[in-house]
Amino acid sequence: GTDGNWTGRQLNLPEIADKLFAARSVREMIVVMPNAFSLHKGSMYSNSVTTGDWETYVARDLVVYVDGHYRTIPERMSRGLAGSSLGGYGAIRIGMKRPDVFSAIYALSSCCLNEGSVRGGRAGQPSAAEAIKTKEEARGNRGAQGDLARAAAWAPNPSNPPLYLDLPRKNGEVVPAVAVKWAANSPVAMLDQYVANLKKLKAIALDIGLQDNLIGGNRLLVDGFARFGIPHTFETYEGDHGNRIPQRLEEKVLPFFS
Repeated sequence: GTDGNWTGRQLNLPEIADKLFAARSVREMIVVMPNAFSLHKGSMYSNSVTTGDWETYVARDLVVYVDGHYRTIPERMSRGLAGSSLGGYGAIRIGMKRPDVFSAIYALSSCCLNEGSVRGGRAGQPSAAEAIKTKEEARGNRGAQGDLARAAAWAPNPSNPPLYLDLPRKNGEVVPAVAVKWAANSPVAMLDQYVANLKKLKAIALDIGLQDNLIGGNRLLVDGFARFGIPHTFETYEGDHGNRIPQRLEEKVLPFFS
């Protein structure tokens, strides 16, 4: 999984995989890149009453389809989840909930791991997301995309057209009833509930660039892993949010799953 900025082709993933398979440097595997984008370029890999059951789609529907159409080993020990940025969030979120389906996680430059503090505009001023009034305005609006994606996934509201979501801020002021829903979907907050599940996984790996502004949330999560004795590896490297992802896929991610 990725975020709205990446596709498998842009990451050169098919070329990377072909290169490694030809060199016999990784074992044979099937790489699946589902399209999990919503109107806001991000489903958050979560189940939402208004935008769809994306978590179920990945953990159940997609697995059933792939096992039914390709030459797989149809058991949890043959399946893993990986993703970068929003995809890293999705890999962690779904992996910690579904060790009955997946046995390994590799999360790169993960976003959204600690949503306890809600971002937004200054008091008395609407945020970029609040200014969006139509689906047309929402489509492709990069400044508001992230907040709208989270809201659609974590605070859907069928009675609030046209986007059918509630935002955690109004005129720059926090709306507690909505903000708490964002916090509840943060892996840092969820971790305590899923320690036993995470310990069932065969392998967990995370990495992130030292110049990535998301490194704080990643460190908080791995600190939690250490506190609860969850086996994992965590690597940092010289790089920002995206400039080393193709290299990490070739040198780390595919060999990890192999």
